[in-house]
Amino acid sequence: RIGTILARQLVQKKENVVIGDFNKKKLNKIKKKLNSKYLDIFHGDLTKTKNIDRLIKYTIKRFGNISSAVHCSYPVSKGWGTKFENLKEKYLNKDIQNQLGGTIFFSQRILKYFLKQKEGNLILVSSIQGIQSPKFDHYNNLNMSSPIEYSAVKAGVISITKYLSKYYRNKNIRVNCISPGGIFNNQNKKLVKNYTKKVPLKRMANMNEIVGSVKLLLSDKSNYINGHNLIVDGGYTVL
Repeated sequence: RIGTILARQLVQKKENVVIGDFNKKKLNKIKKKLNSKYLDIFHGDLTKTKNIDRLIKYTIKRFGNISSAVHCSYPVSKGWGTKFENLKEKYLNKDIQNQLGGTIFFSQRILKYFLKQKEGNLILVSSIQGIQSPKFDHYNNLNMSSPIEYSAVKAGVISITKYLSKYYRNKNIRVNCISPGGIFNNQNKKLVKNYTKKVPLKRMANMNEIVGSVKLLLSDKSNYINGHNLIVDGGYTVL
């Protein structure tokens, strides 16, 4: 959701955008819907380094260079969301590798290009679940919860952000991430009610508000922001 809406808003401003994803049908649908000369798509599994390299080469060939990259991939296994007590090793390994490992390898490949280019801007996507443990009372009697691997991955993304911002110091490269709070998407009404009780703004976020934070980090207005985790949660983590 973040990638699609961000792409739409950027091409409306005549910014060149390439979206990469493994779902070819969805990519073609997005391309047809946006119908812009500023947008192109790339089909491939971006948890694989060979495909990340292909994406970078394709984008450079298509638009000349890459000024910024946003990694908001969210690949999940068939075992995603399993209760902690019932976690299976093969699914946990796959989710950690694809989500956290995928973030690391995407960062590795795009930062290698930025280093050669002598400038660049990388934005990763974490979550408030990477900052603090879930409020499990939100899920009472709802037969759902927040997976432990989600918290682990999102905490890892914040750590990766801070690590890379220092690793590439003095290189004219910025690395930041955003940590969204709950985004409204027609969830269970009881869950929404339980969640919004803990938010000072008394509502969940809408997608445009989350995308707005990414656009800030993409813009020149954020040139002095580096190694930062931008929390966009309506004050949820304050309480």
